[in-house]
Amino acid sequence: MVAKSQDVLVVLKIALGGLQHSYADLAIQLGMSASEVHASVRRLIDARLLDPQTKDVRREALRNYLVYGVPHAFPASPKEITRGMPTAWAAPAMANKTVGPDQVPPVWPDPEGNVQGAAVEPLYGSVPLAARQDPELYAMLALVDALRIGRARERSIAEQEIGQRLKPHVAA
Repeated sequence: MVAKSQDVLVVLKIALGGLQHSYADLAIQLGMSASEVHASVRRLIDARLLDPQTKDVRREALRNYLVYGVPHAFPASPKEITRGMPTAWAAPAMANKTVGPDQVPPVWPDPEGNVQGAAVEPLYGSVPLAARQDPELYAMLALVDALRIGRARERSIAEQEIGQRLKPHVAA
């Protein structure tokens, strides 16, 4: 099966403890249908990012996929100026770690957003909704966007942050 961009959203939510709920609950949290979540989990198992028995995230494989696969499979570049939700280095997860204030911030177009910036197409249409409901998921999605659109420095910082954010969730 071919990976879809929503698979990144689903696996990040699961990595942050999201599969403790039913597919229906997860779907509501992510702004997707339960059948989309279920199909995504099947693709994630096929891609060996989830263990087929336990549905646990294979964290090292996920980190490698986010760093080396996602920027090529789902590239993005900032477009027109719009109102939206800050992402990549403009999001709270990276705001104090990179570029100067003179750069136009990247944003996911969102009518509820409060920042003017360069539009970046989110991995999936419901990303702003899901990010507003879960600050940890927001941070991870913004870091993934830094990998998708950032320069070498932003990508390096995002890679380190993703590695650190995945580690605390490892079961002992």
